[in-house]
Amino acid sequence: MSACLFCGIARGEVPAEIVHDDGTVIAFRDINPQAPTHILVIPRDHVDSAHAVTVEQDAMWGQMLRVAQRLAESEGVAGGYRLVTNVGRGGGQTVNHLHLHLLGGRQMTWPPG
Repeated sequence: MSACLFCGIARGEVPAEIVHDDGTVIAFRDINPQAPTHILVIPRDHVDSAHAVTVEQDAMWGQMLRVAQRLAESEGVAGGYRLVTNVGRGGGQTVNHLHLHLLGGRQMTWPPG
């Protein structure tokens, strides 16, 4: 997946402000933040989307959620934040690599849009 932007970040070939890296999951600040805290949490290994996660990848998916929880704590937004994953173009996914958006630091509205 050499053309995948997030794979490039995971390999250290594309610059990003990394806030977490445990060898399985990487988190970095979004370059176009939609909230005061906007961090992307990705698996190091390429997975197209949440829809493509297999049973064998359940531990990785759980690790992504745990990392998001810890980052919400360390960013001071644990009292109210949003986790979003988009699936496919119709769902708003613009990078075909599984990722969670951790958004916080402002009041979230519903519906999200």
